[in-house]
Order: sequence, then structure tokens, then C-alpha cells
Amino acid sequence: MRGFLHCYYKDIYGIRPVERELQNTIVWLSCGFDRPRLSTAVDRFLTDLEHVVDDVFDRLVEQATRRGLLDLTYCIDSTDVRAMPANQDASNCYDPTADKYYYGYGCTIVSTGQKIPIAAEFTESKQAPEETAMRVTRDALAVKKPMWMVGDSACDTLDWHDHLLAAGVVPVAPYNARNTDEPKDIEYRVEDRIEEHSEDVKLKKSTLDETYNRRTGVERTNESVKDCGLGRTHARGRVHARAQVFLELCLRLVVAITNDERGDNPGSTVITV
Repeated sequence: MRGFLHCYYKDIYGIRPVERELQNTIVWLSCGFDRPRLSTAVDRFLTDLEHVVDDVFDRLVEQATRRGLLDLTYCIDSTDVRAMPANQDASNCYDPTADKYYYGYGCTIVSTGQKIPIAAEFTESKQAPEETAMRVTRDALAVKKPMWMVGDSACDTLDWHDHLLAAGVVPVAPYNARNTDEPKDIEYRVEDRIEEHSEDVKLKKSTLDETYNRRTGVERTNESVKDCGLGRTHARGRVHARAQVFLELCLRLVVAITNDERGDNPGSTVITV
């Protein structure tokens, strides 16, 4: 694990490049190995890691929570994970933001604070189904309950809004008037759904606008995790690709926690030595 984190932090990806880096005497000694690691060991580690990487990620999220790195606003978003052409398990996926196709997978992430990922799910493409958003949302709420949950128009579903409101969290996602002949005169779905849950609570439009503008936080989180390698998987096969994605999420948490322990900015994507 330490060897992979070292390589990913140094922008070294793929079985062969990682093997070459771990042949360096200073590197394999500093990573706690008793000898250099061969490609077979690196490949086997990725396979084994897939079984435990969720637990590793959860443990790091717990550490970030204890250190007070979470705030009261959670943001959910999906990002593309591009794969090598040799990865036959990947597929051509449509990116609605860029309005073009790419070859690879996707990842739905909930983040908070200074670019801290707290829940995630590896998906077949960037356009994840509603069930994925619900699962990741439930995982995020299990970490710690926020005050606000911000998403884009893809989150404009009744189930997502009602689940959050029932949990005492205010969902903020733009109203999407698709599939209706009589669109409502609202900008955010919660303006309509809040009346179903409480007659006494009123939300100011300015407050909703201000909260929604915080959504750029999850975009910054995605970029910071891509600095750790999330943007492209160099693994072959879905199992290795998923393990690599979560390893990159773990690296982002390790960097944030380490910087916080040193009294540095946890939002920084580098560790100052």
C-alpha cells in the first residue's frame, strides 16, 4: 500500500512503471520492503486490494472526521475515469458536460470541507443511475449528518430530495422541468418539496443560491483527486481499475490528513517537506 501511494504521489502509474520505481533501493527500503517488488507482486497486490480498499477508504474518512476536516455542506458529483484502449472491460461513455464520448468508467463522489472525499462509488460511466446517487448519499450521511447537500440537475429526483429532507438535511439541486407539461415556477426542487415535510420552514432564494454556489467545491475535489491519478486508469480489467480509483481517493485523504497533522493547509494537493 505504501509503495503504491508513493508511486501515485509521484505520478507513476501502471504495473511496469510501478515495478521499476520499486526497484529503486531507497524507495523500497523507505516503503518498508525487505526486497524489490516484481510485477507479479504488484499485479497480485492490486487484485487483493480490491477486497479491502473500501475499508481502507472508510478508515481514512473516519480520521478526517475526527480531525474536524468536514463541514456542514456536502456536494455530490460524477466524474469521468478514462481507461487505456487495452482495457477491454471499459466502454465508450457519454460525457454530457463535454458533450462527447470517452473510453473508460465513471466515479460518483461526495465531498466536503477542503476537498475531502467522504463517499464514492465506481461506476460504468460518468452518467450514473439514480440508484448510485442514493447509495453514495446514504454512505455520506452515515459518516456525519450535514446541514446541506448540493447536487446538479441530475439529482433533481423526488426520492433523493425526500430522503434527505426526512433525514433533516436540506437538498439543493436545480429544478429540471423535463418530462412535464406543466413546469413549476421554481429554481430548486426543494422549494416545492419542503412544503411536503414542514409547514413552518421557509427557504430564502438567496440562501439557496449561495449554497448552490458551493458546488464548485466538489469540482475542486475531483480535480485534486485527479492530481492523484483519478483522471486515467492504467490498470487492465474492472477489478484493477476500481482498486486504482479508490487508492487515488485514499491518497487524497492521506495528503489532507498529513498536511493537517503538520499544521499545513489540508486543502493543498502536495505535502511540503
